[in-house]
Amino acid sequence: MISFIVALVMGGIIGWLASKVMNRDASMGIFANVVVGCVGSIMGRLLLGGLIGGGNLRGDAFDPKTLLTAFIGAVVLLAIVNLIKRGKVR
Repeated sequence: MISFIVALVMGGIIGWLASKVMNRDASMGIFANVVVGCVGSIMGRLLLGGLIGGGNLRGDAFDPKTLLTAFIGAVVLLAIVNLIKRGKVR
């Protein structure tokens, strides 16, 4: 149960940072940040898991490689959403 709560908190932080980088922070709320962070983490691990370290979805939540992978995945996810919604990445 504790690891689930940590995953949600870390997902929210990663999603918030990605929304700041992609200049979408004003249009997103807390729930959207958590969703973007968690889905972006899974997406980043699937895309970059072999390059950055390990292909499994479980890892230490505070490992720098895990955080970097989650952040990159969240930024890519927001770029795809921007591309679909607005026709440009920003």
